[in-house]
Amino acid sequence: MLSSGFAGAPVSRSLTYGVVAASILASITDVKHYFYIQVDPHLWPYHQLWRLLTYQLCYTNSTEVLFAAMTIYNMRVIERLWGSRKYASFIVLTYCLTAILPPLLLAFILRPLSFNHLNYLPAGLTPIVFAILAQYHAVIPHIYKYRIAASAAPPANEPFVGLTFSDKSYVYLPAVQLSLSQFPGSLLCAFVGWAVGYSWRNEVLPGAMSRWRIPGWVVGIETKKREDEFEALRRRLETENAAAATGSDGRLGGDVGRRRTLGRQLLDQFRGAF
Repeated sequence: MLSSGFAGAPVSRSLTYGVVAASILASITDVKHYFYIQVDPHLWPYHQLWRLLTYQLCYTNSTEVLFAAMTIYNMRVIERLWGSRKYASFIVLTYCLTAILPPLLLAFILRPLSFNHLNYLPAGLTPIVFAILAQYHAVIPHIYKYRIAASAAPPANEPFVGLTFSDKSYVYLPAVQLSLSQFPGSLLCAFVGWAVGYSWRNEVLPGAMSRWRIPGWVVGIETKKREDEFEALRRRLETENAAAATGSDGRLGGDVGRRRTLGRQLLDQFRGAF
């Protein structure tokens, strides 16, 4: 868990490199306008529903790419705790849920309440990042805390006035900046992502969603065939039966199945010595 770099975290490495490469490619090819969502005109008049599947593929500015890559890298410890298969399954499930929920909330709730003022949903992996951040917040404890005082030398008899941080603050601060980068759309994405991650962890979602896993070959895990599993189980049972039928001294007999007393063990020990 203390390994440097992306050791033991291939999914985090692919996710980080992927968002950086996709964002650079979208900027070079000048296709960034295909990734964000405007309810009017993208969804209502033109019915461009494919944008629901593409708006989380890349970011449209370098600042968001930087903060997202930093946050994903700092949270790679979650993949090391869970394993690559469970971590990738969680990301795929989160992607499917957050592809639908933020646009629906924006189109049917926030936009009417704001009298059509809120109309924009920015591109990026912000929902997925905050879903992972919810797991990081729940699983990883802080090691130490430190304070930043508001005054130079506060008196000892007065309560502390200032800010308290922990060693996890360097993970939270880039994520907060990411959620406020294109306010209020980015904040909506962050909120939905956190809610999905929290619901998944507390088993609020249907059980089939929490138990679902992607095939092992997707993350480079070779899954054993069912016949191989039964063969391994058969061999294990045969070994256990052979060990139960043979005593520790290699003799077969009626008293082998019984547990030897302490006196019998000492007697056998001295008998073997002479």
